[in-house]
Amino acid sequence: MQHKLMYFHSKTILTIVMLLTFIASLFSVEWGGELVHAGGWTTMLQMIQGMLQPDFSLEILKLAFMSAWITLAYAVAGMTLAVLFGFVFGVLSSGILLKNRGASHYAVKNFFRGMLGFLRAIHELVWALLFVAATGISPFAAIFAIAIPYSGILGRVFSDIFTNVPEKPLQSLRANGATRLQQLLYGYLPFAAPDLISYAFYRFECAIRSSAIMSFIGLGGLGFQIQLSMQDLHYDEVWTFLIFLIGMVMIVDLWSQMLRKRLVA
Repeated sequence: MQHKLMYFHSKTILTIVMLLTFIASLFSVEWGGELVHAGGWTTMLQMIQGMLQPDFSLEILKLAFMSAWITLAYAVAGMTLAVLFGFVFGVLSSGILLKNRGASHYAVKNFFRGMLGFLRAIHELVWALLFVAATGISPFAAIFAIAIPYSGILGRVFSDIFTNVPEKPLQSLRANGATRLQQLLYGYLPFAAPDLISYAFYRFECAIRSSAIMSFIGLGGLGFQIQLSMQDLHYDEVWTFLIFLIGMVMIVDLWSQMLRKRLVA
């Protein structure tokens, strides 16, 4: 009973703190006439008009297909590397391959968790700027800019998924003399596969958006075309490219749901 009361009080205090923070943030915003600049409403109306009447001319559609393919190629290549490295780092940082539970076990886990924290601490756009400065405008800049931070994100989540696998099936494998690698292949992976794949696909959706955003720095793709169209005030073209971006994300989401259902079944 006392534990429930403490949980209730802590939850109430946290709710009050969050509510006060929200109210304080509202007062910190200047809600005057300068919130929207003089031509802001006109631009907003033009954007709405472009959304209602996107440009579906043959030339723009060809350009959208080519740009979407570049965006998708960056995302696929970057996520392929991210899944491979994220899986390896996830296994190592979870400690499931280590035999003992002593100081070396926690040292290895913390070392790899620290590496994952470093990888995901820097945004992919910053990585892209660094690679462009080092190697110039190249597809490798976009691919590695996605692969590095997403390796850290996937590795961290994969580590938790492996840690939360039920112990009973693993105990039977250990009783039959299975090695750590066999336990990983026949114990951890079958139980963790649906969650691993589901989260990897979710991050693939994010990688598509990241790939489009990185295109703004000149790497080609949908983001680059959106930037050019916005500079020319062609909002009907902007929405055509956005429709292609939304369509790719929705297709990946449906693919993820279908694959997860098959794995669970």
